[in-house]
Amino acid sequence: MANLLENRLRPPVRSSAVHGWKHIVVEEFSQPPGQERYENPTEHTLCISLNPRPSRLSQTANYRRHISPCVKGDICIVPAGLPFLWQWHQTDQYLRIRIGSAFLQTVAEEAIAVSPDHVALYPEFRVRHLQIEQFGAMLLGEIKNGGLAGSLYVESLTNALAVQLLRSFSATQPCTAVYGEGLSDRQLLQVTDYINDGLKHPIGLSDLADLLKMSKFQFSRRFKQSMGVTPHQYVLQQRLEQAKHLLKATNLSVMEIAMLCGFSSHSHLGKLIRQHTGLSPKAYRSDA
Repeated sequence: MANLLENRLRPPVRSSAVHGWKHIVVEEFSQPPGQERYENPTEHTLCISLNPRPSRLSQTANYRRHISPCVKGDICIVPAGLPFLWQWHQTDQYLRIRIGSAFLQTVAEEAIAVSPDHVALYPEFRVRHLQIEQFGAMLLGEIKNGGLAGSLYVESLTNALAVQLLRSFSATQPCTAVYGEGLSDRQLLQVTDYINDGLKHPIGLSDLADLLKMSKFQFSRRFKQSMGVTPHQYVLQQRLEQAKHLLKATNLSVMEIAMLCGFSSHSHLGKLIRQHTGLSPKAYRSDA
């Protein structure tokens, strides 16, 4: 793969999950607030947000600037050769996938019968695409398990990912679907800040709907449109993330952590920890 032409103002902190296969490189990042200039002359780049809660992100390309909350599943696309600037204000977690532009041209010609001379990806600041998000999750899972499924599995995912990029984000088929009738950026930040500031207290659907002066039905529909999960699922996710952090960062008992995070009991917390990590709270705390 070609070397990157990157001028990082604050280098990303890469996690242990990074792997390169033929035509594709997959990296997982977690980094403190900062900014980064990025340009890659020979590879198209996708960034898929892994943020457990919305994080304000500023992106600039071709004199266009886009500022919005970035939530889990949001996708940013940087075509090969395009200078891009990111600025983020909270800890940012994301999956970066680099795919060779020459490979994408080959797929265009062979898989969807498009002349490679007409292949051009559009830069996108914040879009949604369920299949691409799923492919990203499968690629991340493969590098975390040491590549057990083998190169054929990865090659199949890479080809499928390339086809979806061409169909949805290239000149052959412009992208049309983004967010629909979700919450506004201001509303999204307002409600998620309210949730994360009050996790130890009971949070009802009516509380959240009243905050935005909506009916419970309208709020639930628009929240799911923006976040991809129901309000209840989001609150539970945030409680679990906070509990996992406290298990690692403090010596508080499981009972104390359960109370601080708003769980009904320590057994409820223990059950969720096992479901999501395969470990008991004690084993999760001691796991490196």
